[in-house]
Amino acid sequence: MSDIAIDTTTDAARGRTGRLIVYAIIGVIGICLFLAPFLFPDVRSQEVAARICIFIVLVASYDLLIGYTGIVSFAHTMFFGLGAYGTAIALKLMGPGWDAILLGGALGLIVSLILAALVGLLSLRVKAIFFAMVTLAAASVMAVMASQFSDFTGGEDGIIYKVPKLFSPATKLLTDEDGKVLRIFGAKANGKMAAYYFVFFGSLVLYLIMLRIVASPLGTVLEAIRENEMRAEALGYRVVLYRTAIFCIAALIAAAAGILRAVWLKYTGPETSLSFAIMIDILLMVVIGGMGTMTGAIIGATLMSLAQFYLKDLMEVASEATAGIPLLPDLLAPDRWLLWLGVLFILLVYFFPAGIVGTLNKKGGHP
Repeated sequence: MSDIAIDTTTDAARGRTGRLIVYAIIGVIGICLFLAPFLFPDVRSQEVAARICIFIVLVASYDLLIGYTGIVSFAHTMFFGLGAYGTAIALKLMGPGWDAILLGGALGLIVSLILAALVGLLSLRVKAIFFAMVTLAAASVMAVMASQFSDFTGGEDGIIYKVPKLFSPATKLLTDEDGKVLRIFGAKANGKMAAYYFVFFGSLVLYLIMLRIVASPLGTVLEAIRENEMRAEALGYRVVLYRTAIFCIAALIAAAAGILRAVWLKYTGPETSLSFAIMIDILLMVVIGGMGTMTGAIIGATLMSLAQFYLKDLMEVASEATAGIPLLPDLLAPDRWLLWLGVLFILLVYFFPAGIVGTLNKKGGHP
């Protein structure tokens, strides 16, 4: 009995240590994202930071399905694209006003809700792979429609539009004595900064909403459905209704993330909002961070985004540094970055089988 007690105490201590490590990582990422315009003033770095913010929301909303409820869906980019296209089309037709963002975003959210409810009610009664195939078909249809209805969507070329003047780089939020845009720790206080914080705080609000959902009784019911659907139904829970409800909630949050993406990029096209490659990225981010953990979305989205943007540059430096060593420069050539990204992913899965957060926590149920 004493050995069992010692083992239990040791596991609990490891779990606490793991959670402290996770919270420390999340804290560092949060501070870096909050101060990104000041810490990383160049255009590329701010694009990466904004992408991380948006994908944290997108990944966390998908984790509500696959991690907390056990629903495998390939239609998440469809809702993301609806939010982006709704906003983009409204800004193109109505001009760069807040009314266009509100109207276009609202239409994107409404259409996403309707489609999610239809897909949920019609398809969530089927099991596993069959439902996944239905969602994949729906996402494919939406991608084809975006390409075919070029009069509205711009087809493969997408839509370029203007956003409210507040988000224009030419807008001076603060000025110095000479009337020039004020620099705060080297960063210009202009519309680009305003656009970034619009994305940051919008993403933060959506993320906090999801945290509240998983901590609520609804989150407990979703986990019960994931663990044993038949037992949850035997206890009186209407499983199809709950699965449809969370499917709709996740769709709305994904569409809201699409709105943020559209406002930030000032461009919306199939490759930026409806591509199946985005769905693959979301899946990889969920696996890397840890399914069934909201904090996993932050770590997964951050690591994957940084690798996609900077691994090629690091490999170029490594290739030049090993120029005198046989074979290594060829293996580390920047063109082979996808190969090494795959290797890194395999290593992460091997050493963190439950994802980084899941493995460090030693349990799957922590938010």
